[in-house]
Amino acid sequence: MNSWKIKQIKAQKLKNPILIEGLPGIGNVGKVAVDFITEEIGAKKIYEISSYSLPHSVFINEKNLVEMPKIEIYYKKGKDNDYLFLSGDVQPADEVSCYEFSEKILDLCRQEKCNEIITLGGIGLGDVPKEPKVYCTGNTKKAIDKYNDKMLHTKLYGVVGPIVGVSGLLLGMADRKTTAVALLAETYSHPMYLGILGAKEIVKFLNKKFDLNVKIEKLDKEIEEIEEEMMKRTEDLNNVSKQAAAKKFGVRSDVNYIG
Repeated sequence: MNSWKIKQIKAQKLKNPILIEGLPGIGNVGKVAVDFITEEIGAKKIYEISSYSLPHSVFINEKNLVEMPKIEIYYKKGKDNDYLFLSGDVQPADEVSCYEFSEKILDLCRQEKCNEIITLGGIGLGDVPKEPKVYCTGNTKKAIDKYNDKMLHTKLYGVVGPIVGVSGLLLGMADRKTTAVALLAETYSHPMYLGILGAKEIVKFLNKKFDLNVKIEKLDKEIEEIEEEMMKRTEDLNNVSKQAAAKKFGVRSDVNYIG
């Protein structure tokens, strides 16, 4: 039984919407990219998604209060296309719920006449990439050709393993009439590493491809602030369990994602 519920916060008439997904995964690349974009462009929340299939945990916020894990969809009007941004604290907790969730999102896309989907994620490497590459794959050759750009690498076979989680299933389960692509940026695979540099490369491409008008220099400032904070925590992290550390960044400790 599908336990996912999508609550509409605000009715919105959409024009040729494009869905951009960025849920937690390796380096949280997709989440960092989507969260930065939605905040920078002032996207408005129009859907909240809940389920008993979400991890049985709560987060402590800056006010020292508990918050349930959440997944949300934000909206921003564009010139030729409107944009839907799928973001959240967590991925679905297991394989079955991941399929159910992806099916629910694709149902919503059909409802909103959204025929284009972009999923974002990370490719875990053994070392920190100084200049992360961004790879592109999709559900059809036509979809990949549409996103053909010198900023992207399209030869993934033998480089990238399975794309696990929502970032992969939204592509695989989408019908062939839907243009569905994944943008995957190289990042460091350590569970405590935030792939800000990879996220930046993805944001740069999306900024070029669409009329988002994101100020990349603000992300540069965030990179410096986050890296400085992470350096301060390095010694403390040695005494923190992997599970507790993973929760801090919204990633389950027992699951690794390419995506």
